[in-house]
Amino acid sequence: MTSTAGPSDRRSVAFPGGAALVGDDGAWVLADADPARALGPALAVARKAGATGTVNLVVEDAGGLLARRASQFAQPPLVWLVTGTSLERVEAEPLPVLPPVDPRVAAFAEVLLGAGADPVVEHGRLIGEVDGLEVARVVVDADGPHLEIGVGRFDREAHALVSSDRPTAEALADVVAFVRKHRVRGGENHPLQGLAADRWLRSRLLHEPALVGADHLAPLAPVVEAPDLRTPWPAPATGIDIEGRPVVVVASVGVDLDLVPAAADARLAAFPDGGARLVLAVAERDAHAVTRALAAALAAPADIVTVD
Repeated sequence: MTSTAGPSDRRSVAFPGGAALVGDDGAWVLADADPARALGPALAVARKAGATGTVNLVVEDAGGLLARRASQFAQPPLVWLVTGTSLERVEAEPLPVLPPVDPRVAAFAEVLLGAGADPVVEHGRLIGEVDGLEVARVVVDADGPHLEIGVGRFDREAHALVSSDRPTAEALADVVAFVRKHRVRGGENHPLQGLAADRWLRSRLLHEPALVGADHLAPLAPVVEAPDLRTPWPAPATGIDIEGRPVVVVASVGVDLDLVPAAADARLAAFPDGGARLVLAVAERDAHAVTRALAAALAAPADIVTVD
């Protein structure tokens, strides 16, 4: 349907990667840059500007994803799609269906464990992680499944060239040892420490679930995959808390304004009928007031637990 929003006494407020207006009809936010991650920032800007009405988010794509995430709030923002010279209200799109895992890759889990890596299944793939950093993945092609070793695509390609004459388990063990040596909290500065920081925190919580009041946790695939190892990206897990209730824990490092919408989407994916607690695990310095406000604004509010 076409927007019929009437005139209002609006004022312009800053919104990185777009523009925003706040008036007596709420807030209108146009997100040009990275629209799929714009819901949290839009809510944060509206809150800072003191908007009391509906938050309207205007985008050119990712509208269905944003509408689904918006539906998780007690006062859902409205999402609008730019269509020519008019706006059309966007309805929530269904959750994506994760691709199945090829049953032939199961045997590689023992190879990963034997080398000291943690097997993780996400988006139809089996990968091996060390402290949350991917060091190997099982690739299925015309020749069947095989293990590629390395941190990132280019590193995997390089390893395939220089380690082709070495036993796979031996080459993998060397990479695991190298990454573990440098992936140390409080250790000396090294490029490996800055990669996949959110998944590093999740890895710690998987091994120490009591830090967030859980009895046990297992990795949960994010609804949307991270574009690379450097981009901050909330890392979810699911399990049972110490009181026996289902829980979704989402680890995040740094102040991520889109953490709450992404975390709510992860809970919806794991428990479509509701009923699970949502816990945001962040460092104490990252438990920002805006994160707490957005967590409380969910229809089923999230708890925030700080981790040293």
